[in-house]
Amino acid sequence: MTHHTATHSGEDRSLKRILGLPSLVFFGLAYMVPLTVFTTYGVVTQETGGHLPTAYIVTLAAMFFTAYSYGRMVESYPAAGSAYTYARRAFGGHTGFMVGWALLLDYIFLPMINYLVIGIYMKDYFPAVPEAVWIVGAIGIVTALNILGIKLVAKMNFLIIAFQLVFLGVFIAISLSALGSGETPSLIAPFYSEDLSGTAIVAGAAILCLSFLGFDAVSTLSEETREPRRDIPRAIMLCTLVGGTLFIIASWAGHMVFPEWQNFRNADSAAVDVMRQAGGTFMVTFFTAAYVAGCFASAMASQASVSRILFAMGRDKVLPNSVFGKISQRYATPIGATLVVGAISLLALVISLSLAANMISFGALVAFSFVNLSVLKHFLIDQQKRSGSDLIRYGLLPGIGFLLTVWLWTSLSSTTFEVGLTWVAAGFLYLVYLTRLFREGVPDFELQEA
Repeated sequence: MTHHTATHSGEDRSLKRILGLPSLVFFGLAYMVPLTVFTTYGVVTQETGGHLPTAYIVTLAAMFFTAYSYGRMVESYPAAGSAYTYARRAFGGHTGFMVGWALLLDYIFLPMINYLVIGIYMKDYFPAVPEAVWIVGAIGIVTALNILGIKLVAKMNFLIIAFQLVFLGVFIAISLSALGSGETPSLIAPFYSEDLSGTAIVAGAAILCLSFLGFDAVSTLSEETREPRRDIPRAIMLCTLVGGTLFIIASWAGHMVFPEWQNFRNADSAAVDVMRQAGGTFMVTFFTAAYVAGCFASAMASQASVSRILFAMGRDKVLPNSVFGKISQRYATPIGATLVVGAISLLALVISLSLAANMISFGALVAFSFVNLSVLKHFLIDQQKRSGSDLIRYGLLPGIGFLLTVWLWTSLSSTTFEVGLTWVAAGFLYLVYLTRLFREGVPDFELQEA
C-alpha cells in the first residue's frame, strides 16, 4: 500500500513525507471497512439479547486503551508496524514468534470470513444459486487476481469505502425518518433493558474485536507521514474512536428499525431483514451491492497480505521454501503462498460464521494483549521510566488495556479455545523443531500488513 519513490534531495531512495492526520485517519477507516458492523450483526445481537450497541461500547473501551498502547510503541519504533514486531523487541524471539503465530491465525481467517459472508448474502439475494457457488467463485476470482498482481482493486478501494459511507448515511437517515412515523420503540432499549446480561455483553464484545481490525494499519505509513511521532499515534486513536462511534450508531439504528431480533430469518444474514424493514427492496439491493463490493475488496487485500507474510516466512525458511517461497516468473507474485491461502479459504464452505469471527478475534486479542504488555516492559522495565506521569502513561493505561483484552479473550466460546489453543500448541511444537529444542536462534520473519 506504500509507493516507493526516490526523492531528489537525498542520495538514497526514501518515501515522500506527504501525509497529514486526515489522510491517515481515512486510510485506517478504509482498512477497518465501515460496513463490517453487519458481518456479525445477527450473531452478536442474538448473543447479547438485542444489546449489540452496548457490546460495541465495551469493545471500544478495550480497543481505546490498546490503540493508546500502539501509539506509544509507534513512537519508539516508527518504522515497525505490528504486534509481532513489538512483542519480539520487548520480550525476545521466542515470545515474538508465538505472538506472530497467533496473529497468523487472524490473517488466515480474514479472507475466509469475507468469502463466507459473500456466499451468505449473495445466496439470500439469489436464492436459486447455492451458497457454495458464490464462495468458490469469489475464491477463484480473488486468487487469480492476486496471482496476476492486479492493482485495480487497490485503486478502487477508496471508491468502495466512499460507497459504503454513502450507504451508511442513507441507512441512518432512513432509520431516523422511520422513527418519526409510527410507533417509536424505546431509544435506550438497545443499550439497556431489564434483561441485560453482563456475561452475554462481554461474550458479544469479544467477538466484535473483529470489527476493529485495521486501526493499527496506520502505523505502516510512518515513513510517508510528515510528523509521524505526533500524527501516527493520534490517527490510531481517532480511527478507533471514529470507527467505534460509527459501529455504535449503525447498530443502534438497526435495532430501532428492526427491534424484534428474535424474528431474524437467519442470524448470519440478519442485516437483510433490517434493510428490508428500513427501505424495502431498494435498501436490500443497495446494501448487498455495497457490502459484497466491500467484502470483495477486503478479501483481495487480506489474501494479498497473508500471502506475502507466508512468502516472507518461506523465503526465510520459517515455512517450507519450495512451496511458500515460490514466485511466479511471469507475474512476479508469490504464487505458492497465494494458492495455499486460496485452498485454506475453501474451509468457508464448511465453517460457521460465528466460529470464523471468534477465531479472528482470538488471534487479535492475543496480539493486542502483548502490545499492552510490550509498553509496560519497554518503558517501565527496559527504559526505567518511573516518574508519576510515566507510571500513568506507561503503567496504568496499558495495564487497563491488558486486563480488558484478557477479559474479552477469556469470554470467547469454548470451541474457539479448543481450536485456538490447538493452533498455539502446534506453533509451540513447530518453534521447538525450528530452534532444534531451543538450541538455535528463532528465525525472524516479516509480519506486517501489506
